[in-house]
Amino acid sequence: MALMEVKAELAGFLGEVAAMQDAIFERINRQEEKMTMLEHRMTETKRPPLGVAEREEAPHRKAFAAYVRAGDDSALKALGLEGKGMVSSVAADGGYLVDPETAERIEGVLRGASSLRQVAKVVQVESGSFDVLIDHADIGAGWGTEAGPVAETATPQIDRISVVLHELSAMPKVSQRLLDDSAFDIEGWLAERIGDKFARAESAAFISGDGVDKPTGFLSHPQVDNAGWSWGNIGYVPTGVAGDFDATRPADVIVDLVYALGARYRANGAFVMNSKTAGVVRKMKDVDGRFLWSDGLAAQEPARLMGYPVVICEDMPDIATGATAIAFGDFKAGYTIAERPDMRILRDPFSAKPHVLFYATRRVGGDVTDFAAIKLLRFDVA
Repeated sequence: MALMEVKAELAGFLGEVAAMQDAIFERINRQEEKMTMLEHRMTETKRPPLGVAEREEAPHRKAFAAYVRAGDDSALKALGLEGKGMVSSVAADGGYLVDPETAERIEGVLRGASSLRQVAKVVQVESGSFDVLIDHADIGAGWGTEAGPVAETATPQIDRISVVLHELSAMPKVSQRLLDDSAFDIEGWLAERIGDKFARAESAAFISGDGVDKPTGFLSHPQVDNAGWSWGNIGYVPTGVAGDFDATRPADVIVDLVYALGARYRANGAFVMNSKTAGVVRKMKDVDGRFLWSDGLAAQEPARLMGYPVVICEDMPDIATGATAIAFGDFKAGYTIAERPDMRILRDPFSAKPHVLFYATRRVGGDVTDFAAIKLLRFDVA
């Protein structure tokens, strides 16, 4: 009788446990359904409007967009006073420094454009100029005997070359209606338009700028026959024919140009010419009938002439009598580009109504810093 009672109690206990398990499973299922519904709602809330890329905007990006679209600079002022490394107002000059992301996109356009930037030395400075000290003379030396007097030797000459920064500006415009469109990528538009304008203006100045409110181009310095070259001048090699290459052996003068450059510069040498000149040069062959020009084997690899990279700059002069249409040299040693890392923009909704003007400025300079590192090919008899 006692055994039957124990079995009955055990059966009742197991029934209670099963009921408790069913209740627990039911609560878990209800909780999972609630979590699924909550995740679904959160996903719907985060879903961007049609045609707008999904991205999380940083505070400075939102503030800059508000200033560009509607002229609301309150957020920019707050960030400029309280944030670190954010955009900041420039009360004396007007305008605001652009956000780092947009500035970097513009820098990418400048680096990617066909410009002397690809081969020159580029430095960033915080002042109004960049000074370079150049030692362009050698220290004297001589042999002596054990007991004989030691003669005084020559002293090296050091020159200070100052690369002055100049203001480069661009002022594209856009309609207010387009700015009001939430799907319009204002940062991308600014980067493309301003970057393209800056790249074209810089490229021309680095090659032929006169140094008046702009960089000094390497073609603007005095040019002399390389046989009588001296510091402060750019040496050139004549083709021997006015406005053309030699008719029978046109490639010989290319070889002469390469070896007119000192051995320590040739290792980093590069050619600079425009497309018309490149179309003539790439047809040249050596005495064995092999082309001197070879195209890059990999993507974005520059073409090569006699094994040296070729930079196509459309601002180089065409082949003509007396023109220096081809340059060869170590431009990292020979030409320095100095720039400030910041760029500022001023919004002007009044001067071109119903359009809005964006006045963007940056400071950049450039000049020859080693006159021995660059040689030119002059299309003339001498």
